[in-house]
Amino acid sequence: MSLTSRIKGSRGEWYLVVQAVLFLLLVFGPRSYPAATGWGSPYDLIGFATGGALFITGILLAAVGVLNLGKNLTPLPHPKEHATLVVSGAYRVVRHPIYSGIIFMVFGWGLWLNSWLTVGYAVLFFAFFDIKSRREERLLAAKFPDYTDYRARVRKLIPFVY
Repeated sequence: MSLTSRIKGSRGEWYLVVQAVLFLLLVFGPRSYPAATGWGSPYDLIGFATGGALFITGILLAAVGVLNLGKNLTPLPHPKEHATLVVSGAYRVVRHPIYSGIIFMVFGWGLWLNSWLTVGYAVLFFAFFDIKSRREERLLAAKFPDYTDYRARVRKLIPFVY
């Protein structure tokens, strides 16, 4: 592959740039704005508990997804040349468990912090991973004939829902 092709992002390199920007926004971006008020009791405790559970669930889901993917793991939406289709483990529950885990972690983080702005960042993450997964799924369907049947059986980003 030529340098020009890589710079243009033919394998989806620009998705990594956008993903990095979103992570930077999540870590270093503002958590509130001047007109924002706190969630108040008991919602702050509910957010704290729900956020913690979502965050831990997200870590576990993403970690199991990474382990199940093994040698097939790539940060790009373009599958590796000698990749195999993985439909077991976390991939039986959701087609993109790593993306799902990150989405769960980010929503959990926003709820944990009781931060509407951070929950808004989580919505951006969800939209981003939905777009990135669309490109990835086109490439997977072209590479693996069984992917269409798999896609019909298993939800994309939110287990059993979406």
